[in-house]
Amino acid sequence: MRRWKPGRIAVSLAVGLLLLGSIEAMAAAPPAEDIASANRWYEQYFATDESPRALPFSFVYGGKPSAESIPQWKFERQTRELDNGRKQTELAWTDDTTGLQVRCVAIKYRDFPTVEWTLTFKNTGAADTPILENIQALDVGWQRGGEGEFLLHHVVGSPGNGSDYGPLETPLGSGVSKRIAAAGGRATNTDMSYFNLQWGGEGAILAVGWPGQWAAEFARDGEKGIRVRAGQELTHFKLFPGEEVRSPLIVIQYWKGDRLRAQNTWRRWMMAHSMPKPGGKLPPPQFVASSSRAYEEMIKANEENQIMHIDRYLEEGLKLDYWWMDAGWYIQQQGWPQVGTWDVDPKRFPRGLKPISDHAHAKGVKILVWFEPERVAPGTWLAENHPEWILGGAGGGLLNLGNPDALNWLTNHVDKLLTEQGIDLYRQDFNMDPLERWRGNDAPDRQGITEIKHVTGYLAYWDELRRRHPDMLIDSCASGGRRNDLETMRRAVPLWRSDYAYEAIGHQCMTYGISFWLPYHGTATVASAAAPYYGGGFTAVEPYAFWSNAAPSLGSGIDVRVKEIDYSTLRRLYNQWRQVSRFYNGDYYPLTPYSREKNVWIAWQFDAPDRGEGVVQAFRRNECDDESARLKLLGLDPQATYLVRDLDAPDDKELEMTGHQLADQGLAVIIPRQPGAAVLVYRKQ
Repeated sequence: MRRWKPGRIAVSLAVGLLLLGSIEAMAAAPPAEDIASANRWYEQYFATDESPRALPFSFVYGGKPSAESIPQWKFERQTRELDNGRKQTELAWTDDTTGLQVRCVAIKYRDFPTVEWTLTFKNTGAADTPILENIQALDVGWQRGGEGEFLLHHVVGSPGNGSDYGPLETPLGSGVSKRIAAAGGRATNTDMSYFNLQWGGEGAILAVGWPGQWAAEFARDGEKGIRVRAGQELTHFKLFPGEEVRSPLIVIQYWKGDRLRAQNTWRRWMMAHSMPKPGGKLPPPQFVASSSRAYEEMIKANEENQIMHIDRYLEEGLKLDYWWMDAGWYIQQQGWPQVGTWDVDPKRFPRGLKPISDHAHAKGVKILVWFEPERVAPGTWLAENHPEWILGGAGGGLLNLGNPDALNWLTNHVDKLLTEQGIDLYRQDFNMDPLERWRGNDAPDRQGITEIKHVTGYLAYWDELRRRHPDMLIDSCASGGRRNDLETMRRAVPLWRSDYAYEAIGHQCMTYGISFWLPYHGTATVASAAAPYYGGGFTAVEPYAFWSNAAPSLGSGIDVRVKEIDYSTLRRLYNQWRQVSRFYNGDYYPLTPYSREKNVWIAWQFDAPDRGEGVVQAFRRNECDDESARLKLLGLDPQATYLVRDLDAPDDKELEMTGHQLADQGLAVIIPRQPGAAVLVYRKQ
């Protein structure tokens, strides 16, 4: 068996934001001690038949902290089995004096060290309640042992500037506090709402599920303690008789030992319990394409050129899973941002989108179509016919999904379009910050209510679309990935993870960071480092640019009207991506520090331990002089023998190494090109 020299990493790697420690082999299931820790926590807060002495949340009601008032209220507890893997407990407290009922619905996962809960507040009385304020859906404390200070691992959101999803670390020494919040009302505008709080060799992963304005604070409490609070940023309101509101979703996952193993436990929990499963299955890797660059989204698109583009992809042997029709297919006169008239433009599509759908379906291709229902431009149908539904009125603004009439109209109208136009995948964008509209609509004694009702309506809207179309996947886009909170990710996937498009280093870093938290995400490639956001014409096919944008959902923006493009190389890259895409739902391991510098390598590994195989992706950047490096692989069986192959090498050129050698000595990788990429697959013998 001949040996070969594959890809590479850097001998002189710059210090990144993420420091890699020793890594333990990933077990097939979460460690029993992690599950035991979560069970003990669940029992402490949710399993007592009497009102718990301590609660993992807090609020102020009528000027009194909940810790003082709620023990005096009537208490009830109910438990039921949701399925073999989940147990639900509902705790309820009722203030007989004012009629306020507080419910906490908690779920314990038996197969993961994970607990979640959501609060609801209902006025069961005949008069308005006193002021309910400062609701912290999470309010807990931890004590560290003698070893190891508190360290917060968190991550950038999707600001669309190339820093998207970059991993961050904040030391939380004595007297330190750290506040992190959403911006503008879009949950992951600036920061992701996912955290890993570590102390010594253990910690807790925390997530805030709220597609609105959340805030979290990590404050040291004494020499060895820390207190963590999180919830909707602003709550100060009375409730009307019969009115009910909810809090953000809170998730806690306990871990001990290795932090990267804990992150992979999180990824597995997401896939098992907290991702959409259209038709009962996780979304598979998919190759999608659009003509948005060539036709300024859909402004210059029509039935004929959409069908032509679909056929050209198929002619070149690039089998599509979805044909993507983005913004601008509806009636508008001023460009695609003029949203609010959700009818197919009869001038460009006199027969609607259905002929395109029918043509695609006959070729085995599905249809994806863009919507942005929450933003309403002036002069559109919604603005002129239902200004009472819009926070901003006839001048345009935010469609208020907390308005039952608006929500009902939108649900039925979009459902009709999905059905009549043959749309298989619903894509929802959100290109505005709603916070000012929400807060501007609230009276002083109702602060936070409009946001809560809009968020509740938004989630109910998607739930109803999924009920009516159980095989349909939803794509969440909010100027890229600005609404990727956990409640949204339970219903959708982000197929366009950032509006920062195509640039190689930025997207390498995005894959590096987002993969800790979201197993499924997408972007697009033009397979060229110099491709502009808009524009058709010839583009070079560059493997480095192609692989820098590779993701579980891979889009294509090349101009297939141009027959001089190097389709032979593009087909080879496409077929290689098809080979390795099955590994993206495996365990994820970064193999280098995170860095946006141009003179380093970056690399990672996706491992499928149940199959004994995986993939390594490595990149030598354009100013990096080192053409070789060793990558120490993770999660392998040290006693097993593995065969490793570079996808660009012949099939018979395989390197044989033991798992111990791959982990201890590392895999020698060479990339002669500057910049260049290497993709290596391995399998257990």
